[in-house]
Amino acid sequence: MSEHTAQMSSRDGRWILYVALMGVPVSQWPEHDFGPVDVPTPAERSRALTALGFAFTDGAEWEWAEYPERPDDDTSPVRLLTSVRVRSRDGGLS
Repeated sequence: MSEHTAQMSSRDGRWILYVALMGVPVSQWPEHDFGPVDVPTPAERSRALTALGFAFTDGAEWEWAEYPERPDDDTSPVRLLTSVRVRSRDGGLS
């Protein structure tokens, strides 16, 4: 079973969910664009992951972190990032 990290972040008011696949170019990572909406609900995120071919690993929970847009600048706008462990639904690399 292949496990990966799914992440979701916002830029310019658009929430993007993607699955980081090690050894695969970023341009080929599966992603879902929620568009210009409020923070997608856990159910909306789950449906998007399912559509991308992934499922949560046992006991997985979304974890939130914040990071500055400009590192080492404490006046920089803060960005939010959430992540969760997922597995390929087919057991292979999606």
